[in-house]
Amino acid sequence: MVKGLGLTSATMLVMGSMIGSGIFIVSAEISREVDSPALLIGAWAIAGFMTIVAALSYGELAAMMPRAGGQYVYLREALGPLWGFLYGWTLFLVIQTGTIAAVGVAFGKFLGVFVPSISSSHWILHIWKVPSYHVGPMVLGNMDVGINTQNLMGILLVIFLSVVNIFGVKTGAAIQNVFTAAKVSALLGLALFGLALGRNAQALAANFGANFWHNAGLGAQHAVQVGVAGPVVMVGTLTILAVAQVGSLFSADAWNNVTFTAGEVKNPSRNLPLSLALGTGVVIALYVACNFIYLSALPLDGTPGAASILGRGIKYASEDRVGTAVMTQMFSAIGGKLMALAIMISGFGCVNGLILSGARVYYAMAKDGLFFRNVAKLHPTYKTPAISLMVQMVWACLLCISGTYNDLLNYVIFAVLVFYVLTIVGLFVLRRTHPNAVRPYRAVGYPILPAIYIVMALFIDVVLLRHKPEFTWPGLIVVLLGIPVYYAWSRRSRRGNPSESA
Repeated sequence: MVKGLGLTSATMLVMGSMIGSGIFIVSAEISREVDSPALLIGAWAIAGFMTIVAALSYGELAAMMPRAGGQYVYLREALGPLWGFLYGWTLFLVIQTGTIAAVGVAFGKFLGVFVPSISSSHWILHIWKVPSYHVGPMVLGNMDVGINTQNLMGILLVIFLSVVNIFGVKTGAAIQNVFTAAKVSALLGLALFGLALGRNAQALAANFGANFWHNAGLGAQHAVQVGVAGPVVMVGTLTILAVAQVGSLFSADAWNNVTFTAGEVKNPSRNLPLSLALGTGVVIALYVACNFIYLSALPLDGTPGAASILGRGIKYASEDRVGTAVMTQMFSAIGGKLMALAIMISGFGCVNGLILSGARVYYAMAKDGLFFRNVAKLHPTYKTPAISLMVQMVWACLLCISGTYNDLLNYVIFAVLVFYVLTIVGLFVLRRTHPNAVRPYRAVGYPILPAIYIVMALFIDVVLLRHKPEFTWPGLIVVLLGIPVYYAWSRRSRRGNPSESA
């Protein structure tokens, strides 16, 4: 592979993969769940803390093992090839491709601001209405599958960027740098304009002062619906913050994608840890600032059928497009369209980064004999994993037709956390089993901060298993199904390479 990524490109890949459409959308869903300005900020602060701690921990592993495949390699070396395979398997089926699909669908959602016929309700081909299945207190299913004008735009975006990334890592990196600079500027612009022009007296009175802490006490009770159309149960503040992490952690996810491209990073022992720290720190600061701007421009509470943007509030912003609503409130219709355009640019760059990096994992797996053999081949001219890019593209396009934006991000985050926990456990294992290994960078706060991360992530996953069963249990099943697939693929690989089993 060609070493075409310097520190700037690596940092841009971290930031570009993180910043998609989530920061402009998920605050509406989080607000409906937590019903508190303080807890809205708290949800983003928790996601930020966890993201930065994980990135600082991954920096040590990245500097130790700067090879294509990143997290797959770390799990393979620390916990064994089975765990590396399960990560790659889940990354392909759910995590990476699900995120690509979710951001692609969101691209179509915001394109609908300019072309009203692009909508999730404008069906081209309605394949199936998945019926509801009652399993104890859970209700699974109850979703529409098919092609509508909104997810069709996501499919076309995925196809276009997958093909573009065949033409060399420098081509993909150049696109990434341009679009990341544009979307970081858009976030910064939202924060600055919001601070200068966006403050609304009604929103400030509703969201700050004594009202900021409304419903935020540890003893407060919050309503959560278990499953799709399932029973509503009352939970405490810590539990509702864990449920809310689906949105905030998803929006801050994919920071680890730069490790997948480690084989193409210049001076990786220095540039990988530094890019992880710089990229996550900048993005999290922007995310928290933007949510303060949302609270200063719109009331948290609102009415779904209200005619005005202020009347709908953050909770019920049209199509959950909070960022667009804030800009429209500040600058009328032109502001909303400018924000929609900025979010489309953001989604475009995010999908590009995810496509570029994800294909390197399947390439590394195929070289180990744990994925389709042809996926291990590089393009003869451009030295990119072209077949891996195409395989990833096909599956991501299929996921685009499987559900809505919120459905897709719910599928992703549970599985993501499982493997983040396992990888950070691997950091502890490698400290014990390879104490003398060269470590150009050591994780900040080890062992306390990584241990805190593990506890927090496990708590969130347990809560999601209980309260988001329609998404988390299928994700867990996908992981477990990888076990027999691993052994089948391992036997096939040994038969194909008899010298390795001798």
